[in-house]
Amino acid sequence: MARLVMVSNRVVDFNAAQQAGGVSVAIYNTLARQSGFWFGWDGQIEDTDPSQLSPKSAAVGEHVTVTEPLTPADYNDYYLGYSNSVLWPVFHNRLDLAQFEAGYYDSYVAVNTRFARHLAPLIQPDDVIWVHDYHLLPMALELRRLGIENPIGYFLHIPVGPAQALLAIPENKEIARALGAYDLIGLQTQSDVRNLIDFLQQSVSGRLLPSGRIRVFDAELDIGCFSVGIDSHDFAFGPGEAEALAETFSSDINRIIGIDRLDYTKGLPQKFKSYGKFLEEYPEYRRRIVLSQFAPPTRESVEAYADIKAELESLAGSINGRFGELDWVPINYIHRTIPRSELRDIYRTSRVGLVTPLMDGMNLVAKEYIASQDPKNPGVLILSKFAGAAAQLSDAVLVNPYDLNDIVQGLRIALEMPLDERRARQEKLVKIVRAKDSNEWSRSYFSALVKAGQRRLGRSFKSSPEMGRALERLQVAAKKNIRESQLTANAGT
Repeated sequence: MARLVMVSNRVVDFNAAQQAGGVSVAIYNTLARQSGFWFGWDGQIEDTDPSQLSPKSAAVGEHVTVTEPLTPADYNDYYLGYSNSVLWPVFHNRLDLAQFEAGYYDSYVAVNTRFARHLAPLIQPDDVIWVHDYHLLPMALELRRLGIENPIGYFLHIPVGPAQALLAIPENKEIARALGAYDLIGLQTQSDVRNLIDFLQQSVSGRLLPSGRIRVFDAELDIGCFSVGIDSHDFAFGPGEAEALAETFSSDINRIIGIDRLDYTKGLPQKFKSYGKFLEEYPEYRRRIVLSQFAPPTRESVEAYADIKAELESLAGSINGRFGELDWVPINYIHRTIPRSELRDIYRTSRVGLVTPLMDGMNLVAKEYIASQDPKNPGVLILSKFAGAAAQLSDAVLVNPYDLNDIVQGLRIALEMPLDERRARQEKLVKIVRAKDSNEWSRSYFSALVKAGQRRLGRSFKSSPEMGRALERLQVAAKKNIRESQLTANAGT
């Protein structure tokens, strides 16, 4: 039977998968509809000889994970080092924060080589391999060296900065060669596609072919836009739930919600500064609004993250000290992970969703906020123009996060928006979120990957009946989800 083999840096425990977010949820939802297994790091760090590490499999119901730990050196050099102190800032066009001189690259390749060596014996002839994110750029090249000829696709969940930024990486040619080993590279936006093609052309003289494919050395691959979606059912209103929240927005204080990982790409200082500026310029809103900002910790060992944490704590303290009163605190700054099970109610009880990244791959928080709203009395999404989601969610209030005045005016527009306009915008936005959901994302990418594998190998690779049935299952799931979303929408009106 054809299987879908998911490979990512971090594999979540299926027992706790609903507490995860972002990439993990997208992978989890896909594997819930398709047989296969999930391979990668288990989140553990073991001080042992790397040659002694071996993968362990676990099953939760029909779901299977195959994981292994990292050593302390792996964690420091592969994960915190090259992945998050070189690739992450460069792909987000923050060359000023990249640590090129640290010498992490050899460890980065070594971990990818070890993962590939442990994964290769588990691959069956009909398997389709789908690799995720910037930690595993060399994975396909390492698998090809071990004789794996199955279709291998790669999806990058973060944005692709301009070619000039990627060319600054000392190992840019090695990275370009590694990307050439994939059959299909999936990116979040058309802008990302253009930037990556531009990089391949400038780095290794990649050539765009009349077919739309790109040649890198002696390989040809497809690069396409496959925007990640969410499972809107996780956030949609059920029978009677809208009525139960009918009095929520009658409160004297309206919540503005922000949910962002603690990261310098998320525009959090700009969000706090613009909120303070709004309270200064529109004093009539004091005591009427509160900004509730969840900022779960991430990569705290990296210096840049310690800096952003200190800055946010200082800004929150300054704004609360300047404008706060005994019975009103302007900013609730919460530096911890929020259980996924609580997200829906937080979104629903917030008048404004404020999402202000300086650069983002997609930003699923924006889509989750839209999917959670009561169609009769929806809140308003304020969204950065530089989030990948902005290309789809053009009916949100779009702002420039580098311009504090623009965010201030966005807040004013959102808080003063009449109900009819809020409903009209919400209707358009939620239609897009439901149509471009996680089912559609996985179905369209899987289909394109199978075709790309066939083009690469020609007649030596033929899609098996099992693989055809796998694609059919994903297509049926996507159609079912659209029908259920339409029923949900009708029930809410």
